[in-house]
Amino acid sequence: MSDAEQVGRPESAGRRPVLDRTGREFLLTELLRRVSRSFYLTLRILPPKLRAPIGLAYLLARTADTIADTRVLPPGERLRHLLSFRDQVQGPMNPDALRSIRLTLTEHGPRPEEGDLLSSVHAALTLLEALPHEDQRRIRTVVMTLTEGMEMDLRTFPSEVSGEIRVLDAPEELDRYIFLVAGCVGSFWTAMLTAHAGALAHWDTGRMSESGIRFGKALQLTNVLRDVPKDLRIGRCYLPSRQLNAEGLDPAALRAPSNSLKARPLLEFWLRTALDHYDAAEEYLLAIPRRCPRLRLAALWPILIGLETLSLLARKTDWLDPEQPVKVSRTWVYRMIARSIPAVFSNRLLSAWISRLRRDVQRALPTD
Repeated sequence: MSDAEQVGRPESAGRRPVLDRTGREFLLTELLRRVSRSFYLTLRILPPKLRAPIGLAYLLARTADTIADTRVLPPGERLRHLLSFRDQVQGPMNPDALRSIRLTLTEHGPRPEEGDLLSSVHAALTLLEALPHEDQRRIRTVVMTLTEGMEMDLRTFPSEVSGEIRVLDAPEELDRYIFLVAGCVGSFWTAMLTAHAGALAHWDTGRMSESGIRFGKALQLTNVLRDVPKDLRIGRCYLPSRQLNAEGLDPAALRAPSNSLKARPLLEFWLRTALDHYDAAEEYLLAIPRRCPRLRLAALWPILIGLETLSLLARKTDWLDPEQPVKVSRTWVYRMIARSIPAVFSNRLLSAWISRLRRDVQRALPTD
């Protein structure tokens, strides 16, 4: 049994399970750092009261994502384990079911960080059950919704090695997908902020939740557009068939980089849609009081990185070429972080910065 599996230590019958300090530190520091990639920046800047529950929600969502993306298993088997994991998050926890998931996935040699993640599920769920009930409810709700998006992927698209390609039908399907896999995080984030940040207790939760949902949609739609060439190679086309047909295209045609210009109207349509969602993201950011710089930075960084990604994509003529992926450079990110520290206290500077990035995207789009 690994160290990650031993950190959960149940108390005597009738009491809540507990996680010792070493196990908690491993989950919320070392493991998060290894599996959360760029999101770790956002997690580390959050105030301590928010860092633990949001970090835990991320770990559980990342575990579900690892299950859903395990290509060595056919989609149907992945779906079975994903639904089993969803049941464990919903509770009560079943150690035998968790062990079955872990053994099935780790026997195929996952990356070390994924192996540790799967081995830490019992500890993560132990920590979840030790949280205040309202935080438990919020985390369970967002993880349930996120796994619905993963389920949609597994039920809609073929195995990545099948050579087949399938496509979403209508724009409404793509909108629902980006809500399930990211938009729902906006309402979760809003609920956590209003519960744990006293400076935001005055927020209109309903209105800010809607803005938060659109914030999440903006980020996920950016990811979808950036990853079109890569997703096509594993049989997934998120650009709706109705729009493709209107341009005389089909999903297979998008695999040819030479069709980048012909497919450009689809890219432009969704770039404009993403920009509209970033309006709500900016509203969300500026609604956070200036006396809460950590919360502001946690919202600001994804907005800036997302808009810079859209700008690169909008200016790329061969956007369907998988050999030349769009990616914001580390140098750009480091400079952005350095500039954001003094700027975060000024609504005027933030709005000007965001507007400049928006204009970079708009200049690459045809005028109406």
